[in-house]
Amino acid sequence: MQKKPPQDEWLNRSLKLQRKLAENDIAGCLVSQNVGIYYFAGSMQTGYLFVPVEGEPTFYVRRSVVRAFRESAIRTVELNSFRNFGKQLATDYPALFSSPDQPPIIGADLDVMPAQLYLRLAEAIPQAKWKDASALLRGVRSVKSSYEIERISRAAAVVSTALDAGIAGLKEGMTELELMAIIENSLRSQGHIGLMRMRGYNQEIVTGVIAAGEAAAEPTYFDGPAGGRGLSPAAPQGVSLRSIGRNEPIIIDIGCCLDGYTIDQTRMAVVGELSPELQTAYEVAELIMRSSERLLRPGTTPEELYVQALELAEEAGLSDHFMGYGADQVKFLGHGIGLEIDEWPVLARGFREPLKPGMTLAIEPKFTFPGLGVVGIENTYLVTETGYRELTVSPEKIYKSQDS
Repeated sequence: MQKKPPQDEWLNRSLKLQRKLAENDIAGCLVSQNVGIYYFAGSMQTGYLFVPVEGEPTFYVRRSVVRAFRESAIRTVELNSFRNFGKQLATDYPALFSSPDQPPIIGADLDVMPAQLYLRLAEAIPQAKWKDASALLRGVRSVKSSYEIERISRAAAVVSTALDAGIAGLKEGMTELELMAIIENSLRSQGHIGLMRMRGYNQEIVTGVIAAGEAAAEPTYFDGPAGGRGLSPAAPQGVSLRSIGRNEPIIIDIGCCLDGYTIDQTRMAVVGELSPELQTAYEVAELIMRSSERLLRPGTTPEELYVQALELAEEAGLSDHFMGYGADQVKFLGHGIGLEIDEWPVLARGFREPLKPGMTLAIEPKFTFPGLGVVGIENTYLVTETGYRELTVSPEKIYKSQDS
């Protein structure tokens, strides 16, 4: 069931961005991506959102204007003509666009904006000097409100119920797709919107990855330690028609999206027993998770968490298998999560901005063994004032089917 945010949610979001704009001498920010528009306006209709460094933001809508008027929590107007968008902005914000000799610096979400749209905007708003504001936008969204945390927590409860349904139906010989169908039926019946959004270019996912044995370790384009074989080269990730065998690892990396907000969770299952080699690797993944939890507090840098995980994998003699294998290893331990799966911060080298209360992180230590499968775990956490709170509610264990 949809839960509407409190009215001050939208004001607080705009104010956070406006503080960032002022700190960076940016006169305003134009948001073109659907998810970004939804974050600031509460509506995902087609258009552009403009947030000035001071004053009221405006949602300029192309379609559907009627629905945007009904949904939007901020000032909403019809976009008269894209060709005249610059004139419309200048009319609405004369203090920013009044001087032809001093063009205002306008930020935009250039990390996701198509080049063609950028060129058209530069032509339609010639009085602006454009700057990439994607880091500011992602930084603002990295710290969640109590409403956002509640939605992610609710999604975690839905995933837990769906996982239980999947385990109850798990049988030797069923296909990965059949197992996913059981889980997705439970997720959808509880309000999962049916997809989980990603910001990364050409990265896409529906509900997650369920893969058994060597299919889980099959490399793919997806930027994660386990991509899955997929149903065809047209969808080379996730579940396949492969049958699930006895004594092989089954990775169940699934999420749920409620009112736009996503949880990310991985649990292992098996029909029978894991081999000693895979059982040991799973226990190392648990060790990395516990060690990460001890560092998970304000002031720790994302890079510290990743480096510690690398050291523990090396001590266990599993460096070659950590977060993928060979050239297909990924260079992170986890990621921020919220409206998109791949939000900031990333638990990786180069991310040295300290963690802050309100950040939500998915931590996913996994080990890939070509020809055998993938083992690991993933939990979603909230960084609190004094440490962390786990948002994932599914018990942390290797799940056994009734056939075991």
